[in-house]
Amino acid sequence: MPSDLRPELDRDGGRAHSPLLGHKTDEGSPRPPLSRKSTFHERDPESQAKFETRRRYTYAGIFLALSLVSFTVQTETAVYIQHELKWEKPYCMLYMTHGSWVVLWPVQLLLLRLQNWSQPWEPFWRRHVQLLRQTALMVQHQTLHPSVRQSSVSPVPYILKMTAFVTCALTVAGGSWYIAVNLTTASDLTAIYNCSAFFAYAFSVPLLHEKVRSSKVIAVAIAIIGVFVVAYGDKQPAKHGNKSGGGAGGDKAPPSHEAENRALGNLVIGIGSVLYGFYEVLYKKLACPPDGCSPGRGMLFANTFGSLIGAFTLLVLWIPLPFLHYLGWEEFGLPRGEQAWMMAISVLANATFSGSFLILISLTSPVLSSVAALLTIFIVAIVDQLLPPPLNSPLTPAAIVGGLLIIGAFLVLSYATYKEMDEERRKKLEESGSDIDD
Repeated sequence: MPSDLRPELDRDGGRAHSPLLGHKTDEGSPRPPLSRKSTFHERDPESQAKFETRRRYTYAGIFLALSLVSFTVQTETAVYIQHELKWEKPYCMLYMTHGSWVVLWPVQLLLLRLQNWSQPWEPFWRRHVQLLRQTALMVQHQTLHPSVRQSSVSPVPYILKMTAFVTCALTVAGGSWYIAVNLTTASDLTAIYNCSAFFAYAFSVPLLHEKVRSSKVIAVAIAIIGVFVVAYGDKQPAKHGNKSGGGAGGDKAPPSHEAENRALGNLVIGIGSVLYGFYEVLYKKLACPPDGCSPGRGMLFANTFGSLIGAFTLLVLWIPLPFLHYLGWEEFGLPRGEQAWMMAISVLANATFSGSFLILISLTSPVLSSVAALLTIFIVAIVDQLLPPPLNSPLTPAAIVGGLLIIGAFLVLSYATYKEMDEERRKKLEESGSDIDD
């Protein structure tokens, strides 16, 4: 992760001030302050736009790979915990999974500290807090250069309010999976839940003012068709993970005829699919810096906001646990032995996935990130093929065909999003310089 802890030029109304330590010319006179537009040595807007878009996509690619690996680990361990170890406590798993996000900011701070080990702690900490505050102001006011009046008011109340709002939306969306998992079939659960990619696009149009492009619509449709092929193309339901920590499907999944109330379960997971798409767009709109913000700032703030979600979960969302225990709906109990070890791996894998996923949304879009998450269906199928008996399961023709459709859709959507970001950034750079501080 690139460091955002180097000194930067202060801003006041968009004007750069002289550095604290003046640089001198050969004649001994102070140099004039550098403007932000001269950073790229008169680079034309088109070249600069391509450079910044490519850099943003490079970072996004790194965190995409990390999210796919971690989500695959989480899926395999979650299914093993539920099917093999018989630890089925859905709300407790949801609470532990979302609560684990609290580690994102401390881990990030540690990595940044290691990168800047020679710098004394006080200026390092002061610079870190300053960057977070400046980025929070950008998020609150959706502008790269908040005015002096806007900067004089603390962004903390706004960020805390958005944390509560986004966390509640995430918890309801994630909880729908656990409610529906015992009501409907694993195939229906997988197919309907992953339609959240479509709803992410649907909500992006009115909330993020995203243009309706035929290439994106076709790509999302192909991805969902691929999911349906994987879900219904085999006798055994496909194994798939929930972004909130659960898992379903596979050879050990309950038979379809054991679904208690398939229609109700499909309705619940359908609502959850809509809400998950809404949560992703809501996070992009309310908790991400505006376009033009440097990738370093975006990544820094995404992990910090993820930690706030984890803290809110730990401090507030434990409240339903005693009520669920008292009513007999879910008896409280911590995992033990192998359950505890596997649960720890699953929870940490989900925290890694979630942090990477939040960064991916911040750097690209909710639609691309949502379709990217579908790639794990094919990756999990490949991993199942490679696992030792009795955990392994063969790679079926339906999994291959569906996986290839999802991969193709992701590539088309990636190219369309890349071109769109490049065009939008070029237009903005023609009007004013971009924020490229990292």
